[in-house]
Amino acid sequence: MHKARKTCLALSACLFCANPPHAAGFVEDSHAELVLRNYYFDRNYLGPSPQAAAREWAQGFILNLSSGFSQGPVGFGLDAKGMLGVKLDSSPDRAGTGLLPFDRSTREPADNYSELGLTGKLRISRTELQGGSISTFLPIAFASPTRLLPQTFRGAYLRSSDIDRLSLHAGWLDRINLRDSTDYQKMSIGSPNGRFNGAATSDRFTFLGGDYAWSEALTLRYYHAELDQLYRKDYFGLVDERQLGTGRLKSDVRLFVTGEDGAAKAGKVDNRNTALMLSYAWASHSVGVGYMRLDGDTAMPYLYGTEPLVITEGTLSSEFLNPRERSWQVRFDQDFAPFGLPGLKGMLRYVRGDNIELPGFGGAGLSESEKDVELSYTVQQGTFKGVALRVRHAWYRNDFAAGATHRDDNELRVNLDYTVRLW
Repeated sequence: MHKARKTCLALSACLFCANPPHAAGFVEDSHAELVLRNYYFDRNYLGPSPQAAAREWAQGFILNLSSGFSQGPVGFGLDAKGMLGVKLDSSPDRAGTGLLPFDRSTREPADNYSELGLTGKLRISRTELQGGSISTFLPIAFASPTRLLPQTFRGAYLRSSDIDRLSLHAGWLDRINLRDSTDYQKMSIGSPNGRFNGAATSDRFTFLGGDYAWSEALTLRYYHAELDQLYRKDYFGLVDERQLGTGRLKSDVRLFVTGEDGAAKAGKVDNRNTALMLSYAWASHSVGVGYMRLDGDTAMPYLYGTEPLVITEGTLSSEFLNPRERSWQVRFDQDFAPFGLPGLKGMLRYVRGDNIELPGFGGAGLSESEKDVELSYTVQQGTFKGVALRVRHAWYRNDFAAGATHRDDNELRVNLDYTVRLW
């Protein structure tokens, strides 16, 4: 067992021993919930392809147990997350959706897989330190929740809101547990289309940054992160949301500046990603337009297995982060409650990227596009209150040469989620 894992387990054990079940606050403020997630994933590849489709159906169970904190100036607690994924339908020729692990040689999908994550926690005033199984939802490390079971990290995470209007975040991570995996692995760079050396790994990811509420309408964000010997990244963000006419205008500005770190084992890294998303919401409608451009000699790197959290977030088949790419999007959201259908929401989006440079897949001036449609419904009352259904369909196209990771495809995802509060 790795030394870091022993340390995390020892910390969790010590916290539990220091807080027996009768400790005030430890039990009284605890809560538990069970998330039931049924997931159908169907991606059909068009044209010549070594795999005709990635199609699987699975059932997930996610048990979240969270203690309160013991009394006193320093509070201690313990969280646990138990996860189980069960195959409902799959086969070797359709594996690889990210819902189920599969044997890399035979491509035979697992019938089931499970894992347990323990997190010790310590709180002083409004500052909390976690150690063990960690989930971060930050622009430089966003743990992916987009498959059957969520992706997690192993390490330490410090959050503080002791300074008014300022939320500080700092952390050290040494392993990642992927969405379709049961064990922790070293970290690497997301590398579709051979953008970087995806085989290069690192066992240290560090970050520091925070959000500052300048005013009720304006929030400023800055984060710095380093994936040891692979890349470093700085993120600058601005979110402004204010009343305009009969609705509200939200302005979302994001700038990522990345370069290689140390020995640059994944290859050269040189990218600046500048983006602006404007969204106007009124009544039950919302319209958004966005533009993103990548400058520099390479694509934008991000942690493999996580979400890059750029303004194209939520697209199903592509992240639009190829070298020199320029992308624009238009999006429309609708809440159908005013039409007598509370709980029903819909979304339409079109994204197009061009000016792409991929020498190995057709050279310069390449393009890609995606159309997304989504409907979601949450039962509002009765026996099945809280049951949520979401259906998403995407049509993705590009003019890359044969062999590229991103191929033309049509994709369907159907999710049925229900959360049972145990106490």
